Amino acid sequence: MEDDSSSQTVSRTGVTRRHLLVGAAGLSALALVPTRTSASLSMPSSLPLEELDYAAARRRFRTHLLRKISAPEKSAPLGTPVDGTRVTYSGGPNGSIELVAWLSNYTPSKKLKPAVLFLHGGNATGDGHWALMKPYWEAGFVVLLPSFRGENGQKGNYSGFYDETSDALAAASYLESLPGIDPDRVFLAGHSNGGTLSLLASMTRKFRAAVPISAGVNSWRYFNRYTEEVCFDDSNPQEFVMRSSVCFGPSLKCPTLLLRGTEERPFDADHKLLMERVQSVGMRIDNMLLPGNHNGVVPGAVVESIRFFNQFA
Repeated sequence: MEDDSSSQTVSRTGVTRRHLLVGAAGLSALALVPTRTSASLSMPSSLPLEELDYAAARRRFRTHLLRKISAPEKSAPLGTPVDGTRVTYSGGPNGSIELVAWLSNYTPSKKLKPAVLFLHGGNATGDGHWALMKPYWEAGFVVLLPSFRGENGQKGNYSGFYDETSDALAAASYLESLPGIDPDRVFLAGHSNGGTLSLLASMTRKFRAAVPISAGVNSWRYFNRYTEEVCFDDSNPQEFVMRSSVCFGPSLKCPTLLLRGTEERPFDADHKLLMERVQSVGMRIDNMLLPGNHNGVVPGAVVESIRFFNQFA
């Protein structure tokens, strides 16, 4: 979940970290108070602007994980969704790990269909996420909702947005390769942690358009809040740079709409800086507030993303 002070409650289980519960009835938040396990991570006085394109930077960089952990949410193994199909895709760098994704039902035809890759919030996939996807397929889009490494009992090590970006990119390649999908009309959206990944993914490869919802752009801010999730070498500032889209604004490769709820932490100086850096190279990026809190904003944001995507579909 992206850093949002408006959605914090105390765990019924006594676990002191934030969590997202998802069920067939829909999406409900149980955001737990994060544990401060170490001194505050050093945030730079000004956020760096990297000269290298993010895709090129990723080719040169390898994250150094000091702890090998699963995704920091516990959830049941993934089955088959209602109105969808359970598929697997080869995630991670070079297809190194098999991961589960949910695909909406569709019939391939000669007329190619637009598609949406949606990156879920939190650190586990559930029925509540899938229920939110219905407006997309009703609007004519094929939807792929991927899970990520270490989630729902799957293999792989949680890395805090870095290798998960590789998974998201691999899921995009899988989606555009499916029969009947128009590879030139693959759109990207995501909520909370998925919004953060959406920005990083759309700085790596070109999508038709992207809509990050309640996204984080500054990983120092995130990991200062959730220090128990720091599994990489936090003595290396580049580890934070490579997880911060604000440091790579000119790398954004598609028109983007940032959405956020009126009841959650507002767009801040980090988001403003990201937009300035994106706009400096002539790429379109807009922002909009919609009614709701961190999780309550999602249904309206899905509808708004459809309006945005239809401008390019």
